[in-house]
Formats: sequence, C-alpha cells, structure tokens
Amino acid sequence: MFEAAKVGRKLSKAAWKQNVPELRTQLLEAQRRAKEAGVPVVILVAGMEGSGKGEVVNRLTEWLDGRNVQIHAFWDETDEERDRPRNWRFWRALPAAGEIAIMFSGWYLRPIERRVLGNWNDADLEQELRRIREFERMLIVDGALIVKFWFHFSEKDQRKKLKSLARDDRSRWKMMPKKAKLSAHYRAFEHTGDLVVRRTDIGTAPWYIVEASNTRYRDLATGRTLLRAMQIRLDEGTQDGSEDTHFHAPTPLEEADAQVTVIDKLDLNQTIDADSYRDRLRALQQELNELTWQAYKTKRTIVLVFEGVDAAGKGGAIRRLTNAVDARLRRVISIAAPTDEEKAHHYLWRFWRQIPRAGRMTVFDRSWYGRVLVERVEGFTPHKRWQRAYLEINDFEEQLSNHGVIMLKFWLQISKEEQLARFKAREDIAYKRHKITDEDWRNREKWDEYKQAVNEMLIRTSTEHAPWQLIAGNDKRYARIEVLQRVCDEIRSALESNASG
Repeated sequence: MFEAAKVGRKLSKAAWKQNVPELRTQLLEAQRRAKEAGVPVVILVAGMEGSGKGEVVNRLTEWLDGRNVQIHAFWDETDEERDRPRNWRFWRALPAAGEIAIMFSGWYLRPIERRVLGNWNDADLEQELRRIREFERMLIVDGALIVKFWFHFSEKDQRKKLKSLARDDRSRWKMMPKKAKLSAHYRAFEHTGDLVVRRTDIGTAPWYIVEASNTRYRDLATGRTLLRAMQIRLDEGTQDGSEDTHFHAPTPLEEADAQVTVIDKLDLNQTIDADSYRDRLRALQQELNELTWQAYKTKRTIVLVFEGVDAAGKGGAIRRLTNAVDARLRRVISIAAPTDEEKAHHYLWRFWRQIPRAGRMTVFDRSWYGRVLVERVEGFTPHKRWQRAYLEINDFEEQLSNHGVIMLKFWLQISKEEQLARFKAREDIAYKRHKITDEDWRNREKWDEYKQAVNEMLIRTSTEHAPWQLIAGNDKRYARIEVLQRVCDEIRSALESNASG
C-alpha cells in the first residue's frame, strides 16, 4: 500500500510560490463556510516517525484562521485520563460545530504503538480498529468531517531525517525517547500502519497517503487535499452515514515531478534475448506443470489475475502459462461487460461463482478490478460504489487467502508509444485485426485518467495477502518469462510452507 509514497515526488520552489497564495485564500474561504454551516472538522495527522507531522501542523495553522483551530497531541496519559475510559481524552478534544481540531495521530496512536512494541497481537489490534470504525461512523453521522492523513517515506529517507533531527538542539526529538524507540522499528511500524490504514479506510473517512520526502510537495499536497475534502463535504450538505462521501486520492499537483506514480518507476526497457527466452520458457513451463500437479495433490487452489493497459500482452502471457498446465486442472475466464443476470447481483457475485475447487487453477483475464478502473473512468458506476470497492475487494481477497488460495495479481504495463505501435500493427495484420476496436482507441485518449486510477488501485489494494506484481511489458518475451517465474516462485513457496506447517 505504501510503495506509492516512496517514488520521489517533489515540488519546485517556483511552483510552491505560485500555488500557495491561492491555496491559502481558498482554505480560509472553506473554513469560513464550515463555520457558517456548523460542520466540525477533525484532521488526523499520522504516519512514519520523522515524516514531519509537526511541520505539517505548523503549516496548516499558518494557512488557517487560528482562532477556530485547536491542536491536540496525545502523548503520555495523565492521572486524570488514566482514571477514565481511554476515549474520554478524545471526546474532550472533539471540535464544536464549525470549529477545526488537528490531532497528532488521535485514537490511532495507542493501537499502533502497542502493536509495534509487541504489547498487542493482531487480534487485539483488530478489536480496537473495529471500535475506531464505529467511533468515526458515529461522528460522521452526526455531521462531522474527518480527514485522515498518513505521511510516509522510505527507510533511507527516515534515517536521513532522524539524523538531521538528532543534530538539532531545538528538535523535540531528543526530548522524546519513546519516539526514538519507535523509529528503530521501521518495518514493523510500516507493517502495522499498512494494516491500520486498510482496516479503517472507509468511504466516509478515507485515508490520504502523502509522500513526505519532499517538504514542499508534502505540505502543498496536504493543503490541497484538505481543501478538496472540505469543499466536497460542504457542497454535499448533511451526511447520513451511508458512505456517499466522494473519495479522492491526495489532490494531484500540476508539476510533472509531483505526479510520479508507481508505474512511472517501472523500467519498461528490460529485455531478454531470443535464445535465453526459449531456454527459460521451456524450463519454467516444465516446472509449472510439476508444481500445479503438486498443488492438485495437496488441494491448494490457485487464482491468477491479469490486468494491464490495452495491448500490454496479457493474452500472450496467459497462453504461455496455461500451455504448461494440464487442461483438466485449469480454466481461463475472460471478463467482458456484465450480462443482465450479473447486473442484477452485487458486482462480486460473478467472480465468486468462478472460484475453483481445491487443487485447481483459475486465470482471470480482467477481473473485479474493472470496478475501480473502467467503471470509474468511464462513469459506468456512481462514485459512492467504486469508492467503497477498495475495501470490498481487499476483504474478498483476504477471504481467499485465509482459505489457503494461492493468489497472484499481475499488472502489465507498456509505454504509450509502444501501445500505439501495437495498435497500428493490429490494424495492418489481418489475423490481428479482431484485437483492435474503437473502444481501444477511446481508452487511449484517456491515458492520463486511467494512469491515476491505476495508481490509486495499486495503493489501495496491494496488500500483504495479495500484493500486486508489476510487469514491464515493452518486451513481450521478457514479460512472459517474468510472469512464469513469479508464478512458479509463489506456488513453490506456498507448497513448501504447507509441507513445513
């Protein structure tokens, strides 16, 4: 989930100076409207240690009218707080109608720290997150706007930032040994943060993940996103808790360096020569054949999902894969527009029906991710439905994983130039013309819109139990070998784990 916050987004000084004055004006106007409408606004600022949460809060208080803003940091509990139920301290800090409260981590601080430091197990954390979801739902039904920010960066960037803080005598870092202790657990903190964000990323109170390595980008993206969340809430009027609030990813900035996505970091120029391709293809197909028979004997189900831009080579990769598997063990499901019967059911219904029995393999050529891609971009599904699909999809895939299903999700990516070349080749070659349609050309015109939708999809649905596998597809042979290798590796690892368990 956090890989998209490690891609190196940044903002130039010139762009900062150009954008900040207008943003400040609009934030003050949104704050005025919230005051008049009586909408209480809760801003939660959480994330990795050293990511600049204090700097962000200082910036927001600079941009907003401080007379209606309260700041709350929930550090060590006082005797007064220990004598009462733990949520008492949060109830006291909630803003009145029309006011704004900015909270450092808020009700998320305790569960994250307890899990990272080993005081809680996953069951303890899950129980607390259920309480948090209900608490937030209750506040939102009553009319509050909750805006949750998670600031993230790489372990390397964290070490660099903490080293700088350690040299600064004015830094509060030296005064807080608990923070230093937490910073020593980067991977555990990231893992816990991923779980917390996924479990509490509901439609009415989504998390906004902001890359924190560049301070100008971090602060401007935060301000823009807060502004957008407030504007949407005020334009929509009173909420009823039905999760109709429009979800938006952190509001994109105009500069190219500020729009870098996970896909942009993928090296599309990776290749393999013809001789190596033939040798590796033969060896991997033989290995896959043996592994799928082992999976059959041990009753391990395999589900493979293939998504990607048009003409990225999904069909070719699937054929090289299925050619290695006994036809009695596998099935390929090509997903097209839903039928009338499928439209009459929940969108996941048609996919649940295709889950294979134990020991078999099902390959989905396109999948349930159409909900947050084509249905979103083309406007086939209302905002409120595709917004909540991320949580529904994560839950669906987790159920498969918990049942023992071996699952891999592939996103095949090619450049825009390579796509154009393949489109033209399909028009020129008679036996390939059936592959190109007017719809393909229309989708190409929305390349940037699909790119943003894909980026958000990867952020929201790349989970520990079902991570996305990104495949560079400009060289078809390279892509096919990568897919086969990763499928073999995953099945082998799952079978070995099953044997040792």
